[in-house]
Amino acid sequence: MGRETFTGQLDLLLLAALRDEERHGYAVIEHVRDTSAGRFDYAEGTVYPALRRMEDDGLIKSRWSDNSGRRRRLYRLTASGRRALRVREEDWASFRSGIEAVISGA
Repeated sequence: MGRETFTGQLDLLLLAALRDEERHGYAVIEHVRDTSAGRFDYAEGTVYPALRRMEDDGLIKSRWSDNSGRRRRLYRLTASGRRALRVREEDWASFRSGIEAVISGA
């Protein structure tokens, strides 16, 4: 990996939140918060710009949906997003393995 710190954790978490289903922005925030037992509770002002950037990068696509009179933008992974998620997961596993080795003294 060759990095001193793990970068891109927000992108990794957002891509993972969209792995299995299309979600609107606030549902992405809730999913990350709930599945992390509250450890990652990102503000909308952090998540929405990241979602827009990832859409500009072709990692996710969005569409408008009218549900019960509420208009929401739904996000889903693209094929490029799925590949990017796999790469980020591999980077995270490598980073985590390195940290664990240092902590355990191996």
